[in-house]
Amino acid sequence: MRISVIGGGYVGLVSAVCFAQLGHTVELIEIDIDRASSISQGSPQIYEKSLEALLSKHLEKSFHVSTAYDAIPDTDISFICVGTPEGDNGDPDLSIVQSACQSLGRSLRDKDSYHVVVVKSTVPPGATEGLVVPTVLKHSQRAGDETGFCMNPEFLREGRAVEDFMHPDRIIIGSNDSRAGDRAESAYRGIEAPIIRTGIKSAEMIKYASNAFLATKISFANEMGNLCKRLDIDVYEVMKGVGMDHRISPHFLNAGAGFGGSCFPKDLSALIALAQSLGEEPLILRSVQNVNERQPARILELLQKKIVRLEGKRIAVLGLAFKNDTDDIRESRSIPVIMKLKEKGANIAAYDPKATGSMRKLIPDIEYCSTAADALRGADACLVMTEWPEFSLLDEEFDLMKNRVIIEGRNILSCQDKEGICW
Repeated sequence: MRISVIGGGYVGLVSAVCFAQLGHTVELIEIDIDRASSISQGSPQIYEKSLEALLSKHLEKSFHVSTAYDAIPDTDISFICVGTPEGDNGDPDLSIVQSACQSLGRSLRDKDSYHVVVVKSTVPPGATEGLVVPTVLKHSQRAGDETGFCMNPEFLREGRAVEDFMHPDRIIIGSNDSRAGDRAESAYRGIEAPIIRTGIKSAEMIKYASNAFLATKISFANEMGNLCKRLDIDVYEVMKGVGMDHRISPHFLNAGAGFGGSCFPKDLSALIALAQSLGEEPLILRSVQNVNERQPARILELLQKKIVRLEGKRIAVLGLAFKNDTDDIRESRSIPVIMKLKEKGANIAAYDPKATGSMRKLIPDIEYCSTAADALRGADACLVMTEWPEFSLLDEEFDLMKNRVIIEGRNILSCQDKEGICW
């Protein structure tokens, strides 16, 4: 099959490369010239396991990059994978989706055969039928039966995105007619996974509901952790016992500093905004959000019980990415912690295996170290914010500290004199 993917960001690039791995011919459209140039040279600009190797394998063979929409008429199906950043009042900003639909529509004007447009971007229920469909049809000037539309949400975990694409729990395809859904389904031929066919709005809602539920599990675990800490109970023992119940499962029950990333915070805000617009009060979703926003402050409260005056103190912050195996710092729990430390006059020495460059762009005026040992040398305290496996191996490096005050938000350290944020 000939596939075009619009958007060379995280979801678009991973999807495009994986479609090529499945044997399709893929045209990636990325209008950002610098990003397109980087991808065309084999550099994905994001860190993701196996992505660079797969890109190099298929580049200029079954995978091509363009900054224009010219190749779309020669493809059978187009996947829209552009960003939907959080806008005012938590609503998603769909302007990039709208712009992509306009360009996509214009590119289809002279095509005389059936084409399917698939939305993979996360959009609120009703957006595909209310925005994407009319925009594409208006600018393509094609009859409605010449173009099919589908919603195919992505469920890619950063750090494991290639694995998740090739070995998903399920594939959701929402369509307005069976012909469009069948073509979208055929793009995934070769992947062994249940395929769930739904209506378009149901597919849109499945994405939001899934992320909201996972976020709820995290905040629930954190709230239990906060309670367990006051009772001197190991919350990880508790959650191990809870997670063995097959109705609950152990996944996303690791208590800690909270969730971040490009999906959970944004999608939670979008779902809250949607509920409010419909006259519903999303009590559980608001509580999930509130627990997550408060959680990073707890690590600072623990720190100030040990070091009352932080001004002039060297504080090592290990972990800047919102999770391990990625360089993504979006909504990282390290950000509010670092900003509060700066307000209190602390000298921050930060280290992350992959995310230093991203964080330096956001917060340039702190010390960035090339190793964990460099950050720890002479430190008055250490805060561990990301569960990088290499942190579990730290041992004698803590002897480099001026004072062994070690507080972690991710339960990754093996040393005995640590203190957990909620355990």
